[in-house]
Amino acid sequence: MTTRLLDLFCGAGGAAAGYRRAGFEVVGVDIEPQPNYPFEFHRADALTFPLDGFDAVHASPTCQRKARVTAWRGRREDHPNTLTPTLDRLRTAGVPYVVENVPEAADELRPDFVLCGTQFGLAVRRHRIFERGHWDGFDLLPPCMCWRNRSLLPFEHKGERAFADALGCDWMTNREGRQAIPPTYTEFIGRQLLAHLSTAVAS
Repeated sequence: MTTRLLDLFCGAGGAAAGYRRAGFEVVGVDIEPQPNYPFEFHRADALTFPLDGFDAVHASPTCQRKARVTAWRGRREDHPNTLTPTLDRLRTAGVPYVVENVPEAADELRPDFVLCGTQFGLAVRRHRIFERGHWDGFDLLPPCMCWRNRSLLPFEHKGERAFADALGCDWMTNREGRQAIPPTYTEFIGRQLLAHLSTAVAS
């Protein structure tokens, strides 16, 4: 039986690729066109797109209002807050969900998973936190070791292509890679989510 996951604020599909590897059928939603999204895509408002017909939901609300780098380039207040309404919606919807964002969002987002590229053998620094809702499960990973490895690729505009490729997002453009997370993150989470869903169906 097919297990369907709705990918909100999907971007070019970094999270989606991981969930697909884990075994989900993935459908993406974003308010902007995403010509390189690798699966079924709907251009729509992620805050109002219907959740019906999906077994689980992943959301990556825009992070500029929380990210530290935004303050270096301008004002965080100039960017919309999509995290709060997303959490309000999914926490009450009853469907199993995962919400991802930058570590600075921990004032709102419960960090059930704190993931780094070094935990998966990737040569990149890209820390992200994930809140899971309406499901249980957690597999252990080695600790983050990026502080010990100076050869890792930090995100820099001059090295965008190398960074996107190191994430495992080689189908994206350089610009799309700026917003992506490594598919290995959501493959790791997705396998646990799929196991939970399979157990729920069996019981």
